[in-house]
Amino acid sequence: MFLRRLAAVLALALLVPATAPAQDFGVMESAETINRGNVKLMAYPLVVFGERGADGDFGVALRAGYGLNEKFDVEGKIGLYENITFFGGDAEVWLLKDAPFDLSIGGGFHLGRGESVLDQHGWDITFLGSAPINDKLKIYGGLDIAFNSIDDDFIDETFTHVHLVPGIEYSISPELDFVAELGIGLNGESANYFSAGIAYYIR
Repeated sequence: MFLRRLAAVLALALLVPATAPAQDFGVMESAETINRGNVKLMAYPLVVFGERGADGDFGVALRAGYGLNEKFDVEGKIGLYENITFFGGDAEVWLLKDAPFDLSIGGGFHLGRGESVLDQHGWDITFLGSAPINDKLKIYGGLDIAFNSIDDDFIDETFTHVHLVPGIEYSISPELDFVAELGIGLNGESANYFSAGIAYYIR
């Protein structure tokens, strides 16, 4: 019985390094929250670059958000990858508005589920700042932190993703924004990634 349990623990432990570098949803927004009563729909690919000999990964994220008032919104998210699917949500508060830049803070959670990787859950916090370049273009920068834990009875494993995220948001029309960003991993557990996509607003 002991040997069987030990073998199970060792087999599961081999999956932990494959789980740790995974990216979930990225940031993909400026510090400005969704306008009150508006709905935001978004889809975009994420290219995760392999680190230290590990394979890269490719996924697609889907998001839907709603503006509850002039400075507060909520979003639901799904991240689809080959070996794992992430489900999550967050809330964002617009702290500083047009002064002459914007600052916000967001907090949320995520769950990771897959057949060939260990299940995980985590809590997220994102600090965001953005500023306009002209009437259509904004630049933004974020510090995105995820505190993750493995969901397994035999493994007590935690890991943290920390990303510095510069990006741009370009207004194609009142209903459409183009958003692109680079996620720069700041610790050994965080893989670099790139993402670009379209946000559609129902006003």
